[in-house]
Amino acid sequence: MRRRLLSWLAMMASMTAGMTGVTAAQPAMRLDTQMFVERVSTDLNGRARRTLASADRVSSGDTLIVIVHWRNDGSHTVRDFAITRPVPRSIRPDISDPAMQVSVDGGNHWGRLDQMWLPTPLGGVRRAVAEDVTHIRWQLPDMVQPGRAGRLSYRAVMR
Repeated sequence: MRRRLLSWLAMMASMTAGMTGVTAAQPAMRLDTQMFVERVSTDLNGRARRTLASADRVSSGDTLIVIVHWRNDGSHTVRDFAITRPVPRSIRPDISDPAMQVSVDGGNHWGRLDQMWLPTPLGGVRRAVAEDVTHIRWQLPDMVQPGRAGRLSYRAVMR
C-alpha cells in the first residue's frame, strides 16, 4: 500500500512538472501537490488535538489531507481553467465540497457523485460510490490574472 502511495506521489510530481511549461495550447498554470496525514491525539484536558504529519508513513484507515497549490505564472489571463487530479485506488476521497466535480470513468464524464451511474456485470447499472471516483476537479474563476495564486484541498481515507 505504501508503495502505491509513493508511486502516486511520483506521478503527481511528474504531472506538476509537465504543467509548468508555457505552450501555445496550455496556459502557464503551475500546480503543486502536498499530502499530509491527519493525526488525532488527546491533550491533558481530554480534548482532541488534530495535527498534520508527513505522509511518508500511512496505514489503512488514515485520514489524508491533499493540498493543491495553483498559480498563474504566465503573462496572460487564463480563462476557464479546471484543476484535475487523479485519485489513486488506494484512497477514498471525501467529496463533500460542492465545488468539486468527480469522474468515475477516467475523466470522460464529470458531475456530482449522486449523478453518476456505473454498469454492473449482469448488464444493469448501479449508483457510483466514493470508492469508484477516478478523478476530481475544480473549476477556477472565469479569469485568473497573471500572478494570482490559490489552493484547494480535500480529505481522503487510506483504504
